Amino acid sequence: MSGGNSSRVTYLTVSDVAACLNVSKMTIYRLVRSGAMPAARFGRSFRVSEAAVDRYVHDAEIPGPET
Repeated sequence: MSGGNSSRVTYLTVSDVAACLNVSKMTIYRLVRSGAMPAARFGRSFRVSEAAVDRYVHDAEIPGPET
């Protein structure tokens, strides 16, 4: 680990991401496999960073009508 770097990446399980976005785990697996949501693989499990989830949601937002 780097000694002076205090920023840490938080990784979520596929189940955590699915619960957060109110979708099925299969939906998250599809997003990961398609490359739409970057993930890290640890053994047989995928972990998704909070930043990747935030980016995905931000990119998926539909702009509202201008007022």
